[in-house]
Amino acid sequence: MSVKLNHTIVHARDNRESAEFLAGILGLEIGQEWGPFIPLTTANGVTLDFAAIPAESITPQHYAFLVSEAEFDTAYARIQELGAPYYADPHGKHPGEINHNDGGRGIYFTDPAGHGMEIITRPYGGYGS
Repeated sequence: MSVKLNHTIVHARDNRESAEFLAGILGLEIGQEWGPFIPLTTANGVTLDFAAIPAESITPQHYAFLVSEAEFDTAYARIQELGAPYYADPHGKHPGEINHNDGGRGIYFTDPAGHGMEIITRPYGGYGS
């Protein structure tokens, strides 16, 4: 049997707000609410299940999404339309810039719960293409 990631739980102050934020940027459909979860499913079948928890209990995590060049352009435009800060690096030292790591393009931005989100057009180091 091959091992595949099926789903992960993403903690949020407001699960609907966080799910809608990411869905809007990435052009994903929000799934049917199931118990405390609001799911977003990626093209490779991995589901991000957003769950509301107290803000003080949230530990910021990092979520990176591999997108096509066209999807990058669309997501980038949506981030700019929102006026959301974005960076070329995970530490926020290059605001308003795009990185070109591994011959692709990438940016980092923060979701409403404080998680570090990243979109890239090429996997780092050539892995996972």
